[in-house]
Amino acid sequence: MRPLSIEGAWVREPLVHRDDRGSFHEWFTQPEFTGATGRAPILAQANCSVSRRGVLRGVHFSEVPPGQAKYVTCVRGAVLDVVVDLRTGSPTYRAWEAVPLDEDGLSAVYLSEGLGHAFMALSDDATVVYLCSTGYQPQREHGVHPLDPALGIDWPAGVTPLLSAKDAAAPTLEEAEGRGLLPSYEECVRYRAVDREGSAA
Repeated sequence: MRPLSIEGAWVREPLVHRDDRGSFHEWFTQPEFTGATGRAPILAQANCSVSRRGVLRGVHFSEVPPGQAKYVTCVRGAVLDVVVDLRTGSPTYRAWEAVPLDEDGLSAVYLSEGLGHAFMALSDDATVVYLCSTGYQPQREHGVHPLDPALGIDWPAGVTPLLSAKDAAAPTLEEAEGRGLLPSYEECVRYRAVDREGSAA
């Protein structure tokens, strides 16, 4: 697993074995995950979403603690996966990094608690599966508008974004910060430190 430019996020680029029968790859291994992140994986929920071309989901995040860490891959079609640093006080606050995920490379992205997540489907029937460290808790789930100019995410040209009503009504980054919705970098780092200690016990 290779760290991304935003602290607390990694990408895994697997070795894919292909032959005339198809392909095989390991999309997750605990030793590699723990070696990279310093944490034992926690799995509370596994999700699968199927999107037509142009669907834009996010930017989503959860309150910390406990937040919701995600391990994301695309098993059919292609998406542009984006990690956004929404942690106030972070050295990379407001920064984002995009990682192409598709059925050929079969890469996976891990983002820690407090980071924002979004993706745009670049093909029809783009199928994304992700493992989550906590279950869905609607009262603790929030979003920031993915087209907010303050974020300036460089979504692919020539693709019309299709947003859910909820995502289209999401606040801007400035509004979310003003309402006190965003997690703090200090709180996220403290939570992960406690989690590491628990993993090592």
